[in-house]
Amino acid sequence: MSPTPPARRLRLGLPRRMFSQLLLMQLAIAAGVTVLATGLFLAPLSDQLDDQAMRRALAIAQTTAEQPQIARDLQSTSPSVNGPVQVEAERIRRATQAEYVVIMNTRGVRWSHTDPRQIGGIVSTDPARALAGEQVMEIDDGTLGRSARGKVPLRDSDGDIIGAVSVGIAYDSVRARLIHAIPGLLAYAGGALAVGALAAWLISRRVQRQTRDLAFSDISALLAEREAMLHGIREGVVALDRSGRIRLLNDEARRLLGIGDEAVGRSLDEALGEGRTTDVLAGRVTGTDLLTVRGQRVLIANRMPTDDGGAVATLRDRTELEQLGRELDSTRGLIDALRAQDHEHANRMHTVLGLLELEMYDDAVEFVGEVVGDHRATAEQVTEKIRDPLLAALLVGKATVAAERAVALWISDRTWLPDQLIDPRGIVTVVGNLVDNALDAVAGKPHARVEVELRAEGRTAVLRVCDTGPGIPAEQRELVFTEGWSTKKPPAHGKRGIGLSLVRRLAERQGGSATVTEADGGGAEFTVVLPEALAGPGLEPALTVPAVVEEES
Repeated sequence: MSPTPPARRLRLGLPRRMFSQLLLMQLAIAAGVTVLATGLFLAPLSDQLDDQAMRRALAIAQTTAEQPQIARDLQSTSPSVNGPVQVEAERIRRATQAEYVVIMNTRGVRWSHTDPRQIGGIVSTDPARALAGEQVMEIDDGTLGRSARGKVPLRDSDGDIIGAVSVGIAYDSVRARLIHAIPGLLAYAGGALAVGALAAWLISRRVQRQTRDLAFSDISALLAEREAMLHGIREGVVALDRSGRIRLLNDEARRLLGIGDEAVGRSLDEALGEGRTTDVLAGRVTGTDLLTVRGQRVLIANRMPTDDGGAVATLRDRTELEQLGRELDSTRGLIDALRAQDHEHANRMHTVLGLLELEMYDDAVEFVGEVVGDHRATAEQVTEKIRDPLLAALLVGKATVAAERAVALWISDRTWLPDQLIDPRGIVTVVGNLVDNALDAVAGKPHARVEVELRAEGRTAVLRVCDTGPGIPAEQRELVFTEGWSTKKPPAHGKRGIGLSLVRRLAERQGGSATVTEADGGGAEFTVVLPEALAGPGLEPALTVPAVVEEES
């Protein structure tokens, strides 16, 4: 026999959904405010009704005491059921709907009363204050029960006090007025509570739609997860409000953009300054996987609008990937050049073998000497003018690639650069980008030629690369330095439009410049000036050697 499942406990508490919790809280607040307001209104209402009844009684007493005939009748007659004082008092009582109108002499003997049997008797409450000349208002108990009373002195024609007038208003009528007012007051309170409940329901429904009917615990968990995600992912996240101000930055975005928490609450133009990065994040440049450069970093940005009019932008660091891509392009170029050299080397070996088989030994020696001398001259001509090993190796390698692509790579006679570069890797990046662009521009054209000039002017390095390609139209000479702008087909590893942008940023970071003009024979001429690029004043070369690195296929 299976055991009986335990009975489920009835758990009391707030519902989980935010809509229900918010509605209950607002209803509780509305009900509490209604009850409080009703109580605050009812509390003084009873006192106000008492005060009104006492003042009414006092007014009737004053009006009665002002009649001179009553004072004369009190002095000239004895208390009796049919006496003039009793008759007049009863007339006033019926006219005013008072509970009683009692007229007494100075000893407290009644001359009038609602109950005729009380006439001639002593009043049940002390009239001393009224007989002393005071006007009295009070709630007190008498022979007719509890009542609101007004007492005034009764004076003769000379102004002397000869008695008092006491008027009572039944307290039951005051209570009846209070009870009669409560239903109307409760109706108003109920109407106010209903309006409050409706408003609470509408507000709760709106909150439910905006929060997608989540519980408070769910929202708290989402916030915790968001914080962990934002600060844990390796992509930069920038959230903007509808005015374009930054409202959120994660750690990676701060690192990639080079800004801190002080940027939160500021516009993109204020936080980042003018430039393509600002335009991309602000949505002034549209598209997906937009390329931009911030400092030395190559970034890929995407922007997604949000329902509240703001936007969320994501940033990916592509710097290392771009460098690897460029190195891959260079490696492929070198591999192609080596493959061509291997093919050429096989042809030369066949030629040497043929000369030896023909016993033309002198011709074989001369042929080998010429081949070896050409390659030695190429390296020597570069290293004699450019003493930095990294830069010299780069140009030797580029000369090999140029020869494979049927392009003549010339080193200008004015070239002289000592081994005193502060940032040789930066200059290698600049020269490599400029030479690659020049080779691409002239490849496949007859009499293709690229000239490189590197010279030191004091501590300033001046780099000039010109080609015999189609050149750059005047209206596009600034656009070529813009991130993502290119007229060439993207390579297999990614996008173009980065190299020249990096060149200009490297130059401007050192206080220099990068410009493009038209070369003397047509084509483009790029000039980069790098102040403070050398550790000491440039040395003049001891010997000028023609520096032409040229190989034609």
